[in-house]
Amino acid sequence: MNEKKERLNKKYNDYVKQVTPTHNLWLNMAKAFVTGGIICCIGQFILNTCQSYGMDRDTAGSWCSLLLVLLSVILTGLNLYPSIANWGGAGALVPITGFANGVAAPAIEFQKEGQVFGIGCKVFTIAGPVILYGIFSSWVVGLAYWVLKILGVV
Repeated sequence: MNEKKERLNKKYNDYVKQVTPTHNLWLNMAKAFVTGGIICCIGQFILNTCQSYGMDRDTAGSWCSLLLVLLSVILTGLNLYPSIANWGGAGALVPITGFANGVAAPAIEFQKEGQVFGIGCKVFTIAGPVILYGIFSSWVVGLAYWVLKILGVV
């Protein structure tokens, strides 16, 4: 009985080893580096181009952010950003483009359910917690700062 159990365990372990995907850590890191680097280079190109047209650094930065979000949403709508993210892994999660993809993807996916229950409800499935905890944590930090200012610590 014990021998049969050991044989089944070995068979199971062999099966698990066979179906478990193997990942090349160094290759994945290189892909993430290249993907994130390309996104950042695009952003730097936009920033430099805007500044060459006479915009100050803050205005050029705003345009850079706006255009990167727009590009990310367009690529998400064309179903290209998921392929980029699949290949580049964490490199595609460069904050502004990854966040824009995270907001746009559920809205696009659930648009068949209508404006309110589809797009309206699902657009914040990923962005909602980020916005909620961002606002809440800024409120807590602001409150702590206010109390410390009243106490004369700050």
